[in-house]
Amino acid sequence: MSVISTAYGPGCVPVAPAGIPAGHTVIAAVVEWRGRIALFKRSRRLGHDSGLWHCITGFVETGATPEQQAREELLEETGLEAKDLLGFRQGRAVVINDSCGDPWLVHTFTVSTSRRRLRLDWEHESYRWTSASKVKRFSNRVSWLDEVLTATGHLSDPLRPALIGEPAHPGAGAQR
Repeated sequence: MSVISTAYGPGCVPVAPAGIPAGHTVIAAVVEWRGRIALFKRSRRLGHDSGLWHCITGFVETGATPEQQAREELLEETGLEAKDLLGFRQGRAVVINDSCGDPWLVHTFTVSTSRRRLRLDWEHESYRWTSASKVKRFSNRVSWLDEVLTATGHLSDPLRPALIGEPAHPGAGAQR
């Protein structure tokens, strides 16, 4: 996993770093509710990752910022609207190689919601709320999920020493 610096302002569309093929820029959003995260079981109707546990993902469309795309995917895949969100924060962008070794630029986000019940579209068969520490129990999860959860701060980064007094993930202990 590589960490990418993505410096861009509101309304600016980021450019993928050199070495990222066209069409290989995606978002990955982790949905939180009351200290738990949602894992989504991919529909068997999909050609990839079917039956595997996942977070919310989507290709960054031409002309959209990663934040705009993340909000669009959340609405489409979970029914979450702006009024349902208690928090929306961007995590680190990472480069993750797929099974063929091709790099993907992944913009990560964490979304806190006031809604326990989500409205799934056809891309997911079901969802489960779980603590981040129990994600490894989902043996049939996508191979890259742990990297996304590390980039969002839900799992500790084994290469980065924790600072004394630092929360387990961004926003931990924050008033909601």
